[in-house]
Amino acid sequence: MNVRERFTRGLLRAATLICASATAGILLFMLVLAVPLIASTGFRQLLFGNWAPLAGHYGILPMIAASALLTATAWGLSFPISLGCAALICELAPRRSAIWLHRMIQMMTGIPTVVYGFVGVFLLVPVIRETFAAGSGRCLLTATLVLALMITPTMVLFFVDALEAVPTGYRLAAAAAGADPIERLLWVIIPGARSGIVAGSLLAFGRALGDTLIALMLAGNAAQWPEGLLQSARTLTAHIALVIAADFESPEFRSIFLCGIVLYAITSATAMVAWRLRQRSSGGPR
Repeated sequence: MNVRERFTRGLLRAATLICASATAGILLFMLVLAVPLIASTGFRQLLFGNWAPLAGHYGILPMIAASALLTATAWGLSFPISLGCAALICELAPRRSAIWLHRMIQMMTGIPTVVYGFVGVFLLVPVIRETFAAGSGRCLLTATLVLALMITPTMVLFFVDALEAVPTGYRLAAAAAGADPIERLLWVIIPGARSGIVAGSLLAFGRALGDTLIALMLAGNAAQWPEGLLQSARTLTAHIALVIAADFESPEFRSIFLCGIVLYAITSATAMVAWRLRQRSSGGPR
C-alpha cells in the first residue's frame, strides 16, 4: 500500500468517525435536554398521553399518530405510481420517452420542499375545502397528496437503479422463453429487484416521516388525535417547528426533544434496514 492509499484510507476513516460521533452527539444532546421533563412527568405519560399543556399534560401521542398516518398514506399513494414510472423508464416506454421521463424525475428531486408547500396552499387547499366542505382545507388529506408528490421522484430513482441492476441474462432468458415485456417485468425483473425496491421504499418512508414544511404548511397543526384524513393534525416535525419558534424555557419546549428522539429512533431503524437490504441484494458483507 503506497502513501496515497494510506492517506485516503485514513481520511475516509476520520470522516466516518466524525460523522458517527456527530450522530451520537445529536442523540446525546436530545436525551440530556429531555431528561428534566421525563423525570417530572414520566416517560410513559409523555409518550402515550395527550397534549394539553394548560392542564399539565405534555403527551406527544397525537403527534406520533398524525405522523404515522400522514407518512403511511403518502407512501401508500406514492409507491404504485413510483413503481409504474420506474417500469416505464426501464422496460416499457420507448427509449426517447424513457430518457425524457427520467430527466424530468431527476429535475423534480431538486425542487425545494417549500415550493411544493406553496403550490399546495394556493392550488390544492381551495380545491379540498370546496370539494369536501370540511374546515379550511388544511388537513391531512391535503398534506398527504403533496407529500406523496414530493417523495415520488426519490422513490422512482431508487426503483430505476434496482430494476437496472437485474442481470441482462435474466431478461434474455425470459425473452427466449417467449415472455412479453409485461411478463418479464412481473415475473423476472421485479422479483429480481425486490431487495432494492424495499430499500428504496424504506428510505422514501423515512424522508416522508422527517419532512417538516409540508406538514407545517398544509396539515392544519391542530394538536389532536387524527380520526380521519379530513381533520387537521400536527406531526412531530411540525410540533418541533412551532414550539421552537416561540418558546425556549417551558415544559412545552422540553417536549420537542422527546419528539426528536422518537424521530431519530424511527428514521435510524429505517435507514439500517434499508442499508441491510441493499447489502444483501449486492452480495456485500453481512
